[in-house]
Formats: sequence, C-alpha cells, structure tokens
Amino acid sequence: MKKFWNWKNQTVTNQETQETVTERTLFLNGTIAEESWFDDDVTPQLFKEELNAGNGDITVWINSPGGDCIAAAQIYNMLMEYKGNVTVKIDGIAASAASVIAMAGTKVLVSPVSMLMIHNPMTVAYGDSAEMQKAIEMLGSVKDSILNAYEIKTGLSRTKLAHLMDAETWMDANKAIELGFADEMMQRAAVADEIPMPQVSMMFSRASVVNSLMDKIAAKCEIKGKPTQAETKIKADSLMDRLNLIKNWR
Repeated sequence: MKKFWNWKNQTVTNQETQETVTERTLFLNGTIAEESWFDDDVTPQLFKEELNAGNGDITVWINSPGGDCIAAAQIYNMLMEYKGNVTVKIDGIAASAASVIAMAGTKVLVSPVSMLMIHNPMTVAYGDSAEMQKAIEMLGSVKDSILNAYEIKTGLSRTKLAHLMDAETWMDANKAIELGFADEMMQRAAVADEIPMPQVSMMFSRASVVNSLMDKIAAKCEIKGKPTQAETKIKADSLMDRLNLIKNWR
C-alpha cells in the first residue's frame, strides 16, 4: 500500500537538562488518501497505530494539494485527541482537505513562501433529481463540518469563513496569519532578528490567477510588426482567439 504519510523519529539530548528525548516528525506529502481510505478499515487504523506508537510532542510537515475530506476529518480528529503538543509546519501548500488537517495544530507555522487554500467541498453524483438533491444536502453537511475546524482555529464568524470558502480563497503566509489560520512564520533563528520579513499580504481567487496568467501568455504571443509569412500571422491570430476564449470562460 502506498502511503501519503511518513514518520521520522530522532533521539536528541537536551543541552540544559542532559535528558534524552525522542523527536517525532510526521510528513504529509502529496494527495491525501491517494490509494485508499474511504470505506477502508485498514488505512485509518494503521495511521492511528503509528500516531500512538510513541509519546511526546510531534511536528507535522504538510505539503499537500488536498484530497479526500473523510480522510482529512479523521486525521484531524486523531491529531486533536493526541495527548502531546502538535506543531504544524506548512512548507509548501496546504490546500483543500490538507488545510483542515493543519487546523489540528497546537501551533501552526507557515513558510514565507507557502500557500494555504480553502474552498467548498466537491463530489461527483449520478442519478435522478432526488439523488442530486441528496448530493447537495451532503455537500452542505460536509461544509458545515469543515467550518467547525476553521472556526475553532481562527475565531472568525462562520459567515465570513463560508464566504472565503465560496470564493476559493488562496492565502500567502501573511494573510494566513492575519486571518488566524496560522500563528507564526517560520524563520531561520540565526537571522530572524537581522532580516525582518515583509508584511505584504496577498489573498486571491483562482479566477484572478487564471486571468493574470492568460494576460501574460497573450502578451508573449502577440506578434509586433509585419510577419515574415502569412501563415505565421494566421496561426498567431488563431492562438490569440483561443487564449481570449479560455480567459473569458467561467
């Protein structure tokens, strides 16, 4: 079975007390529940057994685009129930379901170049109108459960959080801290006091990102001056038409 998580245990000695302790680190990389989890008793139990195989504080590194919301909910609950402190460090991206897991941290740290994204849950449904309505109601319930995790961590109102999810909100490190999704920014201790981190916040939606990217591509593809061959101009015009179609599509 291919796992999306890995543990690393390291024994270190406290320089002040000379006490030997084991540092436990959990890495969550890639898609959550890539192989299996839903309707599977083995995978969740294996994760729980590995989590509880030791004691003491743990550090959870997250770099994941998200995945199965059921798996994320169970992992969130397991981390919330863990008796030691849980320090979450987002070193790349914590998007969708991965952002829910991040909310289980006693403390959440974000890399200066990391991103956090929240959005509404999605599913695939098949059947008549009654089945479609069931799917809609199910998605509403899932959203409510996700809101619980965000609300506990951030202290924001459910209405504001729901709007952020509706807009598919991407946050840089500063914005994540500002909104309460994270507590601090990761810094190198040796230079933390010498190089202050910029306090420029950024929050955007997928539509604005796509439009910006399309503008840049269109600018690069635009042919200035007289083309050397008529065929080249025809191909360029065709490409521009396709780019404009993609840009204006919603």
